Amino acid sequence: MMKRITHLLLALFTLSVLGGLVACNGDKKKLEDKEKELAELRQLAELDKKEMENQYAEFASQYGELKKGIKDDSLVNRLNQEQARAEALLKELQNTKANSSAEILRLKRELATVRAVLRDYIRQVDSLQQANHALIGERDMARADAERVRMENSNIQAENSHLNERVAIAAQLDATGISITPLKKNGKNAKKSKDIARFAVSFTITRNVTASAGNRTVYVRLLKPGQQVVNQSGTFHYENRAIGYSAAKTIEYTGQEVHVTLYVPVSEFLSGGAYSAYIFADGQMIGSGSTSLAK
Repeated sequence: MMKRITHLLLALFTLSVLGGLVACNGDKKKLEDKEKELAELRQLAELDKKEMENQYAEFASQYGELKKGIKDDSLVNRLNQEQARAEALLKELQNTKANSSAEILRLKRELATVRAVLRDYIRQVDSLQQANHALIGERDMARADAERVRMENSNIQAENSHLNERVAIAAQLDATGISITPLKKNGKNAKKSKDIARFAVSFTITRNVTASAGNRTVYVRLLKPGQQVVNQSGTFHYENRAIGYSAAKTIEYTGQEVHVTLYVPVSEFLSGGAYSAYIFADGQMIGSGSTSLAK
C-alpha cells in the first residue's frame, strides 16, 4: 500500500513540474515576441530619425548651392542665416535619442518650416537667375556669337538639372493639424477606452504647388500605448521594409490644401494611455500626432 502511495505522489509531482515548465515556456515566448516587436519599433524610430538627419543635411547643402553666383549681399546674408539654422537643428537632432518622441516631433515640425523657407528662397533665386539669363540671351543675340549661344544652352541644361533636384526635395507633402478622435457606435465622442468603436484620424495636407498633381494613397499607422498597431489592415513599404497600417485612403491631390479623414475600426481591448498616429504618403512620413485616453 505504501509503495502505491509513493508512486502516486511521484506521478503528481512530475505532472506539476511539467505544467510549470509549459507555463514558463509560454511566458518566455510572449516575452520574446514583445522584445522582437519593440526592437522593430526602435529600428523604425532610428530609420525615421536618420531620414530627418539626411533631409536637414540636404537642406543645409542646398542653401550653399543657392548662394553660388549671387551678388546681392543682403540675400546672401539671409541664406547664410538659414543655412546656419539648418545646421544647428541637424546637430540638435543628432544629439537627440530616437525614443525622445516629444523632441523628435518638435524637430519634425522645425523640418517642415525649414523646407517651406527653402522653397521660398528657391523661387527668389530662380527668379533672379531667369532675369540674368534673359540679359545674357539679349547680349548673345546682339553679338550673334554662335559659340556663346552654345555655351549658354549647355549652362541652362545644367541649371535645369540642379533645379529639378531642388524641386524634388521641395515637392514632399506635409500633413498638419492632425487630430485623433475616439468615437462611440453612435458617432459621438467617447471619453473612455471601453466605449470606443472606432477612431477618426483627421488632418490637412498643405498647399504645395511644386508637388505633382494626381491620386495619392495616404496611410495611417495608429499605435496603442504598447506601440502595437490598432486594426492592422495590411502593409506598405517604407525605408525598404514592409510595415503595418491601420487605414488607407486614395485622394486626389491638385497642389492645393486638402482635408482628409480616415476611420480606424476597433475590435479589440484598448487600454488607457497615449495613442499616436503617423501619416505616410509617397513613401515618406508626412506628419504625426498623438492623444491620451482615459481608462
